[in-house]
Amino acid sequence: MGALSPSAHLRSSYAALPIIKESQYIQRHPQPPGATARRLASVKEEDGQYGRASPSIFSPELISFRTSILEGIFTDLNVGSATPDQPTGWEQGAYQTVSFFVPDNWKAGRIWARRDCDFSVNPGPNSCLDGGCNGGLECDPHTGTGVPPASLAEFTLGTNGANDNYDVSLVDGYNLPIRISNNKGCHVADCPVDLGPNCPAPLKGPYDSTGFPVGCKSACEAGLGDPTNNPNCCTGYYNNPNTCTPSGVEYYSYFKGNCPNAYAYPYDDPTSLFQCNGADYTITFCP
Repeated sequence: MGALSPSAHLRSSYAALPIIKESQYIQRHPQPPGATARRLASVKEEDGQYGRASPSIFSPELISFRTSILEGIFTDLNVGSATPDQPTGWEQGAYQTVSFFVPDNWKAGRIWARRDCDFSVNPGPNSCLDGGCNGGLECDPHTGTGVPPASLAEFTLGTNGANDNYDVSLVDGYNLPIRISNNKGCHVADCPVDLGPNCPAPLKGPYDSTGFPVGCKSACEAGLGDPTNNPNCCTGYYNNPNTCTPSGVEYYSYFKGNCPNAYAYPYDDPTSLFQCNGADYTITFCP
């Protein structure tokens, strides 16, 4: 999505989360006393299909090699004050599952992965090749939204029986395959394809030390088009769904053709924004 509008729900429950293929650890937490919350599982699941060996992913040539990614979580505090029971950034190993609760009224939340990070010198948004944030390992709660390109899991949870809204967004570009599933049988939102290697040349990058592309920018993030009235960014004259349509967005078909269940531009709601009621959600990287 263009804005942080989709929602993820965390229903407090003692039932086991969905079984995740090849996950190493499942950390279950009891419901916080007096809180109404949903359970959210964030899963790192690397199976050797994507990329080359680096601090964030491993190579098809090195199937036994396992590394970790750095994850970030951000809540737009201009929309709502409820925040998850989880640090705003953490390291997560291959096949590891981390579970935590988010409030039932969590709004405008996003979770993403960061690649090739080094926080030893001047930690901040440039500490990672992509997905970095203000604040270093733990993202600043007010400004730590994640530097594009970054594949996003976005949530706005419903209250008083209302539906949750959730989506996977490539509006800020792509940096890792990602999936949102749930325990209610609702629609899966995902981008399960590695978009880096075949990314169109004007969008490809950044690159790791071996020259392998670890991201694919959106046409907007790549700076294509008019800086004021731009259909790639849905700005100016194009700042509404009637004038900003898929036909005017450069390389829309590359993102949507590979990831039909993900946002490829800001007004992709009809095919990319999903709803569920009272669910627990699982976010899987490299599904």
